[in-house]
Amino acid sequence: MKQGIPEIDKERCKGCGLCIANCPKNILEMANDINSFGAYYTICSDESQCIACGACSLMCPDAAIEIILKREVG
Repeated sequence: MKQGIPEIDKERCKGCGLCIANCPKNILEMANDINSFGAYYTICSDESQCIACGACSLMCPDAAIEIILKREVG
């Protein structure tokens, strides 16, 4: 199974929540902090559970998320 890390640009995120709603592993959530534009942004609560499906990245209207693939060991 693929694994990845969702790299979220907090300054591009406007906090719409589309990525959170579409994550099949439910590992994305809204931060308790705001970015320089005053928007709450998305964070990943458990990068080890990311399956690199790309749903969050595809749904983001601001292209604020990139999936960084982890190299498989074995």
